[in-house]
Amino acid sequence: MRYTRFEKARIIGARALQISMGSPILINVPSGVVDPIEIAWIEFNSGAIPITVKRES
Repeated sequence: MRYTRFEKARIIGARALQISMGSPILINVPSGVVDPIEIAWIEFNSGAIPITVKRES
């Protein structure tokens, strides 16, 4: 599924907040990466984020 830039921002922001609040990380993160936004971005690119977008048609 293709996401708009607004949907990407919302998904990555929500996941970064979850990570910063102590949620488990769903992928193996490269060493040295500690920023929740970077971790969320890596998860998003790998397709591991369990967040979906509901669109009205």
